[in-house]
Amino acid sequence: MSYPSRPGRPERPKAAPENAPSGERAAPPGGRSPVARAALPAVLVAAALTLAACSDAADSQAPGATGRAASPVPTPTWQKVTGAPRTVPAVRDFRPADGRGWRPSKGARIVVPAGEKSTVADEARLLGQDLGGMPVVWGDQPARPGDVEVKLAGKDGQGVPQRPDNAPTGDTADEVYTLTARDTRLTLAAPTDAGIFYATRTVKQAVRAAGGLPEGTIEDRPDRAQRGMLLDNARKPFTASWIEDRVRELGDLKLNQLQLHFSDDQGFRIESDTHPEIVSKDHLTKDEVRRILRLAHSRHLSVIPEIDSPGHLGAVLDHHPDLQLRNASGRVLRGAIDISQPAAGKLIDELIGEYAELFDVPKGAAAYWHLGGDEYQALTAPSPSASYPGLARAARKKYGPNGTIEDLATGWLNDRQRAAEKAGRDRIEAWNDGFFAGTRVQADKNRTVGYWTGKEIGANDPARFLREGRKVVNLNDEYLYYVLGEPNQFTYPTGERIYREWTPAVLRHTSPVDVPASMTTPDRIPGARFAIWCDLAHAQTPQQIAQGIRMPLAALSQKVWDPRKPALSWADFRALATKVSGTG
Repeated sequence: MSYPSRPGRPERPKAAPENAPSGERAAPPGGRSPVARAALPAVLVAAALTLAACSDAADSQAPGATGRAASPVPTPTWQKVTGAPRTVPAVRDFRPADGRGWRPSKGARIVVPAGEKSTVADEARLLGQDLGGMPVVWGDQPARPGDVEVKLAGKDGQGVPQRPDNAPTGDTADEVYTLTARDTRLTLAAPTDAGIFYATRTVKQAVRAAGGLPEGTIEDRPDRAQRGMLLDNARKPFTASWIEDRVRELGDLKLNQLQLHFSDDQGFRIESDTHPEIVSKDHLTKDEVRRILRLAHSRHLSVIPEIDSPGHLGAVLDHHPDLQLRNASGRVLRGAIDISQPAAGKLIDELIGEYAELFDVPKGAAAYWHLGGDEYQALTAPSPSASYPGLARAARKKYGPNGTIEDLATGWLNDRQRAAEKAGRDRIEAWNDGFFAGTRVQADKNRTVGYWTGKEIGANDPARFLREGRKVVNLNDEYLYYVLGEPNQFTYPTGERIYREWTPAVLRHTSPVDVPASMTTPDRIPGARFAIWCDLAHAQTPQQIAQGIRMPLAALSQKVWDPRKPALSWADFRALATKVSGTG
């Protein structure tokens, strides 16, 4: 995104980078950066096993085998795990008990009573990988000393009825979990596989940080239901493997959304069957997108597609010049579509239908779609009706003698929302500068506001949206915008500022929105996303971006998971975040 000219915005001093880029080295072809690893380093597991001086009576079953052990396994002994669990984000509640806690040990297994076809089977396998290849056994059998038991809470151990496997969640009630270390055994319990997944992330991080978990019970849950990251892969293409690494990173931080802004003036980055002419040379294939989706769903992330309109459509309109908006003098406005033409709506609706099908969601899961709506150039002019008389005439024809271009733009987004809903989308969002005050045509009441700035022309106060009863997702550009090259007085955000100053209620600038506290609760401000915008695409390599966003994402994860003031100092939090990510 870019701003209209805004002279006078004070320059903030630039903070020292928290993750200084390590040169311009590119990742090896097909390789992954060290940011996100699926398994714990072998040296860490070996160290944990050294602390756990176990009997040689190891389980003889291969991973995934069933059946009971042939002989009893002695109780393992290890150095006591002390202190509270050390994770990012921090667990919400821990009740310590007297005991040695739990560590990965020789002969330990992961036991899944619900069986190999249960919804928690893949979470159990992933945990086994993370713990250095710990075997998984299925079926109703007792957990032995040192074992990890993974079970669904609820009636007959079946969890939430009729919940699809790996469905992204839409409610924090689906993300709670309980984790108990008692008598050398570890138990993970939750009503859904999403809760189990977050419990496995806690185990993975606790082993990295302290070798294991202390004796006691963790009861944990997020504060905000929407927690994630936006990636502008339109201005700068990213490989599927790079995006997959970010998915793993987001999942480990218990973040649950990835918004893909894949269409803009500089590029259209996903293969198209309905309009292949608009696709940029460097793009993701549909098979690559499906692969990303499978990984995202396995980490319980919702992937939110965004086709921005009626602005930011340059890559599309380069191949449909007849639909470009022209001003009164006939000059083409790059990226802006002529919303007075029926063919314009038809083109965008065809794309919405195609990509709504591609970005499929499990049955019953929240189905998100982002309409864009920001920075339509016709509405950044001092006098829109004088500059764009054709739009003004179309507005009066459609909405009566007092119809305005703002009415026409609102009607455009309402029509695109209907197309998205027809394609099965039920969670619709648009940027805050796609909403207009005082119009005859009202924005659909079920549309969520993605609030990014209070500096645009017209400057919508977020309080207005909350008082209207709308939900508002926080993408405050003061804290949560990582804009490549730092144009328009942007500076790269730091994790420290987010950790010390920002909360979900700080929707613009640096102060909480001025409304009663009852309007800033999780049902009204459901969460936040950290946005990577690639305005100056070559300013950083993908590797540098991965390094630069690591601490801001960790800080965001803490602030959307737990509403309380963080217990750790920033220095301690940063050190812990580095350790549990496996990058330190």
